[in-house]
Parts: sequence; structure tokens; C-alpha cells
Amino acid sequence: MFFQLKADLIPQVKQQAMNDFRDAILALPEKIKLIRHIEVGFNCNPDEKWDICLNGEFDSLNDVKAYAVNPFHLAAAGALKSFLSGRSCVDYEY
Repeated sequence: MFFQLKADLIPQVKQQAMNDFRDAILALPEKIKLIRHIEVGFNCNPDEKWDICLNGEFDSLNDVKAYAVNPFHLAAAGALKSFLSGRSCVDYEY
């Protein structure tokens, strides 16, 4: 999943929002046992438009769907909501 933050954010506010989101997401495996692995990365290339990449591993698409509506996940995602200008997602199997 990719997230783009609003372009008019003050850099310190943007970085704090990104850190808060990362910390909230990385705390989820202790609360949501469906998560096999999860990671959050910040874009280091200013020529690209996406700011954050979230990559999670689950056993099935049904687990992804259950994670998506879990209250702990919704709270973590809500931390970023007011800062977002765009979001993109791909669910795939490997």
C-alpha cells in the first residue's frame, strides 16, 4: 500500500505524522495475530510522489479483510487520515 501526504504540510508535521503512523502500524502484530509480518518504509527519493509504503503479509485474503476492519487497525490508520492526499493498494499472492 502506498500513501501520499498533502503537499502543503510543514516538513516537521509531515515527518511526525509519518513516524506516528509507522509506530502505530508496527505495534499491530501484538494486537492482531492475523498479521504474519508488517513493515513501513518512507520514500527517500524526492522525485517520486508516494511518501509511505506499507507492506504486510497475511495467510489469506480473508485475513487481510479481517485486518482491514479490525478496530486496532482502524485506529492506527486514522492517525494518518487527516494528512492524506492519496492512497493506492495492491493485494497479491506469492
